Formats: sequence, structure tokens, C-alpha cells
Amino acid sequence: MANTRTKARKGAAGATSIDPDEVARFSAQAAEWWDPHGKFRPLHKLNPVRLTFIRDEVCAHFSRDPRRADSFSGLRLLDIGCGGGLLCEPMANLGADVVGVDPSHNNIETARAHAREQGLEIDYRCAGAEELAEAGEDFDVVLNMEVVEHVADVGVFLDACGRLVRPGGLMFMATLNRTLKAFALAIVGAEYILRWLPRGTHRWDKFVTPLELEKALGTAGLRARKPVGVIYNPLADAWLQSADTDVNYMLVAEKPGS
Repeated sequence: MANTRTKARKGAAGATSIDPDEVARFSAQAAEWWDPHGKFRPLHKLNPVRLTFIRDEVCAHFSRDPRRADSFSGLRLLDIGCGGGLLCEPMANLGADVVGVDPSHNNIETARAHAREQGLEIDYRCAGAEELAEAGEDFDVVLNMEVVEHVADVGVFLDACGRLVRPGGLMFMATLNRTLKAFALAIVGAEYILRWLPRGTHRWDKFVTPLELEKALGTAGLRARKPVGVIYNPLADAWLQSADTDVNYMLVAEKPGS
């Protein structure tokens, strides 16, 4: 992990992990969040494998039946960097009390409008993880999916995220590994050749290896489990769980206690 991204330490007054350039880029695309064929098509394609992973891990941890439509009932859940609400809405449909935060006002307005159309009550806020942590809020489940590779300081960000997880709670993360294979597929392939994503969506130097993430989570008071790879199957036009963590991977971390 580059030294310039880890100098800000936890507890620093007013420290923030928000990268204004990243906020501006996603704000400019906010109107397209719910278009399954638009700029966020890759996230729409990723959603089934992400949702299955989250549902199964949460239900196993909290002794819930994954077959029940309300299997998340009674759980308070936070989605950090929620964008237009692609994960918040399925979580609310499972019965969770959902808070979605994003530093982009445009994203939050898009998410609120879509939730109203679906008749869903979701607490959307234009904020970052640090603000909620400073306010003393906590959650049973924190989603941190495809966010860490866009923040300005990984240490500050994960420290705030760790404080948001209740003892005995879980945090989910999904990100990109910093490998040459990830550079070739996630940047050259996805952005320049296939044009799945706008050019400049990702920076290879901001990708985080599983070992780096595990260490940072440990510093934030969380115990990470073994990462799970996510690969694209072109024949099925679908993303699948895999043992291959060279490009995309997900993991769940637990906060010890209760």
C-alpha cells in the first residue's frame, strides 16, 4: 500500500478519507445508477453474487434462515458508499433497518427517489464513515463494497468503519487486488478494450491486496476471514464466486465481543 495513503492515523481530529475527485466523478454519473445497461452495468451484473455472499454469511453468523424473505429483520445495517442504492434496496427487502451513506449529494438524491418509487423506507444521508463514527453510531452489519479502492486514506477510512461495527457484528468488503492480472483485466480490459467502465474509474496503485486489507482491518479491531474470489464467466455473462482472488475479491470481518 503506497505510503502516501497511510500517513493519516486514526484519531486524528477532522481526518477524512473522502477523495473529492472520486466524489465528482461518481456525482456526474448519478442519474445512471439504475440503468442496467448504462455505466453501472458491471455493478448490476455483480449484484447477484454480492447479495448471495452477504445473505449467506449474515444468516450463518446471526443464526437466521436464508430462505425466509425477512431473514434480516431486526438487524441494523449500514451501506458505506451506497451510490444509487443498488445494495440498500435488497437489504431493506430482506427486512433490515438500512442506513445508506455517500459523500455525493447527487447519488443520495438518486437513491432517495428510487426508494420512494419502490415504497421502501431507507435512511439515506450525504455523509462519510467518519461522520457517523464521530456521532457514535453503530450497526450489526456494515457493507463496504467496491469503496476502499476509491478512498484517499485507507487507514483513516477503515478505522472509522471499524468503530461503526457493533461487538459481534460483521463488516463486508469487496475490492480489487493489486496484481498485474488486475491491471490487465480491470483497467486495460474493462476500461479501455471492453469499455464496461468509463476510463479513469480505477487507479491500479489504489488497489489493495488481501494481506494489506487483513492487516488494516486488524488495526481497526476486526478479524478478517479468508477472502473469496469473484470471476467473470463470459459464457454465462455472470459473476461467480471462485478461489481465484487475483482480480476481484470479497471478505467478511467480525468484531470480537458479545
